[in-house]
Parts: sequence; structure tokens; C-alpha cells
Amino acid sequence: MIALIDCGSTKTLQIAEQLEEYIDVQVIGIMDFKAEQLDAFAGVVISGAPILLTEIDPTPYLKHLSWIKHYAKPLLGICFGHQLIGLIHGARVSKMREDRTLQEIEVVKDDILFERLPDIFEMQEDHCEHISVPHGFDLLACSDACINEAMKHRDNPIYGLQFHPEVSGNFGHVLLANFANLVLG
Repeated sequence: MIALIDCGSTKTLQIAEQLEEYIDVQVIGIMDFKAEQLDAFAGVVISGAPILLTEIDPTPYLKHLSWIKHYAKPLLGICFGHQLIGLIHGARVSKMREDRTLQEIEVVKDDILFERLPDIFEMQEDHCEHISVPHGFDLLACSDACINEAMKHRDNPIYGLQFHPEVSGNFGHVLLANFANLVLG
């Protein structure tokens, strides 16, 4: 079973629906999720959120999710989740031009997450902030609009995606299926 940590995104239901084709999913609100629950799940997904990290004090979120720093099971952060993973690992968050379009994502480093996808594919964006690549992570994909579109921790199966695969059609569905397969081992 995967824990889907809901950070308030209107797209959380689409994430759950797509993952449930492969694995059971339990949706839990971000502040309702407790680190003690981690053993009950084979992996975790963290959704997007209608929150701008450059306009709030992110400390409560970073403290609440501090377990991410040492998590060793598959973890996928989408948009806000990606940014939180990055901040917890020392990335910087910055404002950028608002992007709510389809972007061409270019894979710069092969990974199991991109199996059965072309080297360049389109994904839906919905953000106006981005993060640097944190220490200990590899950049996996970029776009003309955002350098860090996808990243992976070098030692643990921790991934971050700036784009939204859950609303990106077949390519997004394949990516989420790849993550579910990673969780299932």
C-alpha cells in the first residue's frame, strides 16, 4: 500500500485513481500524517498544494516531514511535494514565471521512472516556483522553463517531479505506473 499525502491539491484524486490501478492507496492529509505510520506503507507520494513556499514560512511543513531526510523506501514528490523534498535536503526555492502549460520534458539521465517513455515527452505544469537540485540528488530531467523538472536521491529511491504526471495523459500514466512498479519491487 502507498500513502498519498494530500497537501491540498485539486489533483490529488487523479494521483490516487491512477496509482490504484496498480497498488492500494490511502490518502492522508499532510498534517494528519504521522511518521509512526511509515512502516504500514511500501512507499509514499506527496501531492502538490495551492501554497507558495516563497510567501510563507515553510518551517512547520519541513519539521512535520523531517522523516524524509532518512527515508529509504520509494518516495515521489509532485510539484509542492518535490519542492518540500528539495528544501529538506538543502535546495533553494525561487519564484519563476508562472507556468500552466504543457512543457517538453527532456530526460538527461536514464532512470527506471522513465521506462517506456521517449527521451523528450510533454507534461502539464502548474507552478510559479522552482527549486535548485539539492546536494545528494541527480538531475533526471529538465525543460526550457525549469531546470529541475525531475530529480532522484543518489542513495535512496526518493524522486521529485516539478510537473504533474497525474494530469498529463498517457505519458503521465506510464510514469506513475513505473513508480508503482518500483514500490511493488
